[in-house]
Amino acid sequence: MGIKLGMLLVFFAVMVGIGFYCRKNATDVSGFVLGGRSVGPWLTAFAYGTSYFSAVVFVGYAGQFGWKYGIAATWAGIGNALLGSLLAWVVLGRRTRIMTQHLDSATMPEFFGKRFGSQSLKIAASVIIFIFLIPYTASLYNGLSRLFGMAFHIDYSICVIVMAVLTGIYVIAGGYMATAINDFIQGIIMIVGIITVIAAVLNSQGGFLAALEGLAQVRDPSVSDVPGVFASFFGPDPLNLLGVVILTSLGTWGLPQMTQKFYAIKSEKAIDTGTVISTLFAAVVAGGCYFLGGFGRLFSDQVDIAANGYDSVVPTMLSGLPDILLAVVVILVLSASMSTLSSLVLTSSSTLTLDLLKDHIVKDMDQKRQVFVMRCLIVVFIAISVVLAIVQYKSNVTFIAQLMGVSWGALAGAFLAPFLFGLYWKKATKAACWVSFLFSTVVMLANIGLNTLFPAVLRSPINAGAFCMVAGLILVPVVSLFTPKPNAQMVEETFSCFDQKVLVRQSQALGDPN
Repeated sequence: MGIKLGMLLVFFAVMVGIGFYCRKNATDVSGFVLGGRSVGPWLTAFAYGTSYFSAVVFVGYAGQFGWKYGIAATWAGIGNALLGSLLAWVVLGRRTRIMTQHLDSATMPEFFGKRFGSQSLKIAASVIIFIFLIPYTASLYNGLSRLFGMAFHIDYSICVIVMAVLTGIYVIAGGYMATAINDFIQGIIMIVGIITVIAAVLNSQGGFLAALEGLAQVRDPSVSDVPGVFASFFGPDPLNLLGVVILTSLGTWGLPQMTQKFYAIKSEKAIDTGTVISTLFAAVVAGGCYFLGGFGRLFSDQVDIAANGYDSVVPTMLSGLPDILLAVVVILVLSASMSTLSSLVLTSSSTLTLDLLKDHIVKDMDQKRQVFVMRCLIVVFIAISVVLAIVQYKSNVTFIAQLMGVSWGALAGAFLAPFLFGLYWKKATKAACWVSFLFSTVVMLANIGLNTLFPAVLRSPINAGAFCMVAGLILVPVVSLFTPKPNAQMVEETFSCFDQKVLVRQSQALGDPN
């Protein structure tokens, strides 16, 4: 216990210390929200990756989908690396950085407002972000409950409050730069932790080949009668597995806390380097989490899904590890959760301040006051999420994946298509944005309250969220073709940023000899 507590105290001290060290970078809005748009490739890549993966993935998704699909759940991690990281950086990274700087936008709602010339669109986007980030944030805490109870026998409420307070301190003190530096440290912990844990769990089952052979012997007639299905390439349910891959991979393209990382990139080289680092990080962390969860059924004699839910699968797998490894696991999950929490609260507070309060409710807010309001809203947002997390826990609502599915589905479904087409297509219209916003929020809210009215395949928030994202990619171009065209002068001015000539070194670009 002394070793575990000592490691925790060192971890917390470093996080808070970095927050105070970065205070000098958080004196104005650009510094507090974007780190002055001067964040290098390693910090940006790790900030992207650690915001992507949290206790939701390690405890909730890995446990649930590993149990359902066996070793085939690893496809979700592969999709996260290739589609959610590599392709996202290639398609969105450079254009997002260029256009958001040209429009002087620090948040996604501000981008929509300036790109489509609509203040109402900006306000609507900020409201959607605030509402649907709350269930996601609550789900982060939930992933810690069983692990802390197993390792420290500490009451869940205390764990939630301590994590929230410490995260709040370093975000409030140092803003985005403190978050980025802490994300880098937390990311290293996550990489080392997941590799160590996988090795320990497989070793407890006799090694990789023995564990895979054991998984092939598992039978569950309620899922499939095919022998060895949980050790097969695509698992027992490829269609629903595809829904998981789409939601957890393509979803990052429309999540405000993810795309905002591209706003802060320092240079062209940072984009290229960050793309590689982010992809490798996702392959190790996400691939490792889902790969680990895929062996969950080897512990079926210790897991009672009906009584304890899927969230008990991964903690049960880890319960037999030595104390020192349990400490590593707890710090791993803390790192994952605190990094994502810091990104969410910073996104939410900056969105409310810059897109809803500034110039609409509070007039003439100077830079200093805007930063002060953002810091206050971080406290408010963390407090709300803590209360919801504790209420949720006390009422035995334990399915992390469903909470995250609702949040990701609504946010990514609403924003992905308008953001992507807004960056690339001059003919995208304001009306098409509204249709995408309304369609996804209505579908995901209906999925919560009127679930039985949905077709069987869409009753899962996971599949419903994936459906919203794909539907948005169809709705936006179709609606744009039949609605009033955007102001031509405004569009040309917006896209003029891509035509500006810049001077670069010969080592970065080949010159034209003619």
